[in-house]
Amino acid sequence: MSGRDAPGAASPLVSLARSAIEKWVRERKVLDPGPRERLPEELRERAGAFVSLKKGGELRGCIGTFQPTRDNLAEEIVSNAISAATRDPRFPPVSPEELPDLEISVDVLSEPEPVEDISQLDPRRFGVIVQSGGRLGLLLPDLEGVDTVEQQLDIARRKAGIGQHEPIHIYRFTVRRHH
Repeated sequence: MSGRDAPGAASPLVSLARSAIEKWVRERKVLDPGPRERLPEELRERAGAFVSLKKGGELRGCIGTFQPTRDNLAEEIVSNAISAATRDPRFPPVSPEELPDLEISVDVLSEPEPVEDISQLDPRRFGVIVQSGGRLGLLLPDLEGVDTVEQQLDIARRKAGIGQHEPIHIYRFTVRRHH
């Protein structure tokens, strides 16, 4: 992980995600982050991003992109924040009553790089992408309960529906995590 926000600091990325979720849940409108030239520098870049929602310490939604799909990070965060709140198939859509209780984090991903050997992995530092044919599974780094490379790869395989003995291509990435 290449960086975290200082404790108590309000991350502009998390504030943007929260505003996007609140606007969608309350008004069914997509937040417009504004023109690119008026955005803070870090929101102008293009990068993949994951938005994770927790409620009472438990996962409540997590959706993201490992490669950029929008013109800038601000648009990427708005889109993924709305999806995390409304389209994660594991959870019902977030209700207006839940908004005050949501804990939000935003992970900005580095460009994935191929891994030749699992000795190049570290589940605290690197997220992983496993790929077999058209199936792809991704797991973010530094997740509670994921302490070994083997656990990390196993979970990513299961997410993609890739069997234990199927050959895979492995990629790693780092994140800048904002709380």
